[in-house]
Amino acid sequence: MALPESAVTFLSRHIERIQRLAGKKRIVFPEGNDPRVIAAAVRLERDGVVKPILIGPKPAGASGVASIDPADSPLVRKYASVLYEKRRAKGVTESEAAEFARKPLYFAALMVAAGDADGGVGGAATSTADTVRAALHSIGMPPRFRTVSSMSILASRESCLGHHGLLAFADCAIVIDPSAVQLAEIAIASAESTRVLIGVEPAVALLSFSTKGSAKHKQVDKIVEALRIVKARAPDLHIDGELQADAALAEAVGRAKAPGSTVAGHANTLVFPDLNSANIGCKIAERIGGVAVMGPFLQGLEKPFNDLSRGCSADDIYNTALVTAVQTQTCY
Repeated sequence: MALPESAVTFLSRHIERIQRLAGKKRIVFPEGNDPRVIAAAVRLERDGVVKPILIGPKPAGASGVASIDPADSPLVRKYASVLYEKRRAKGVTESEAAEFARKPLYFAALMVAAGDADGGVGGAATSTADTVRAALHSIGMPPRFRTVSSMSILASRESCLGHHGLLAFADCAIVIDPSAVQLAEIAIASAESTRVLIGVEPAVALLSFSTKGSAKHKQVDKIVEALRIVKARAPDLHIDGELQADAALAEAVGRAKAPGSTVAGHANTLVFPDLNSANIGCKIAERIGGVAVMGPFLQGLEKPFNDLSRGCSADDIYNTALVTAVQTQTCY
C-alpha cells in the first residue's frame, strides 16, 4: 500500500531540512554487516543526505561508505575511557569498560557520546532493551530528565487529524507503567519532539478513559497529577488532560466533553497513560486505520540514538536515519 501523502510530505521535508544543515550529519550503524543496514547506508551515501558509518568489518557492496571495525580500532581505548568515566560510580571497572567498548552497539553509542558521530541507529538485529541500555550507559540524559521514552509519528490519510494528518504517539515502546512524574517527562519530551520533527507547535493531550472528571479512579488521578507537574515545570506548554481519545481528536466531541479546552479536538501529540494502551492504539491505527507508523524514536537522551524493529526494512532504516539527523537539532 502506498504511503499516505502526509508521510511522503513528512519525509520529503526532512530531506530538504537535512540538506540545508551545515555539513552532513554523521549517523553510525552498529549492525554494519546486516544486509538491510548496508542497503540503507549505500542509499544514504548515494543520496548525499547524511554520512553513514558502518561498525564492523568492511562489508562487500558498500564501496564509498565509511566503516570502522572495533576489533582493530585505536578508538576503543578512547571510548573505554569515556564509558569508564560515566559508569565507574556504578561499579564498572576499567577492564569492563574496555570490554564493553569493543561491542559494536556500545562502540557506536560511545562514538556519538564522544562527538565522533552526530547520531546512531541500532536495533536491526538486537533487542530494544539492549539498544536503550547501550544508549543510556554511553550517552546518558540531560540533567533535566530522568526518563528515556519514545514517540512514534503516525501519518493518516485524514488531513483533519493532528497537523495535516500527522500525529505524535507516546510512549509506544519503552516505559511500561509510568508514574505521574515519568508521564510528565514523557509529555515534555514529546512536545519538543513534535516541535522538531513535525515542525508545529505541540498541542498535547494526556489521554485517559475519562474526560475532565467523567470517571473517578487512581489511574485518572495519575493523569491529573502529571498535568499538574507539567504545568509547574513547563508553564508555557499547550497541554490538557485528562482527555479521552475522541475528545482529543474530534473537534465536535472535544467541545461537548471538554468545553473551554483549547487542546480538545485539536491535539497533535497524544500521550498515553501506559505502554499497554499506547502500543495497542498504535498498532490498531496501523492495521485497521491504514495509518503509516514511523518510529519509535527515542527521546530524553543527551544526543540522538534510535532503535529499530528487528523486522525493519532497508527503507525503515533509511527513514530512521533521516529523522535521527533532524533530531540533532533537538535541545532538551
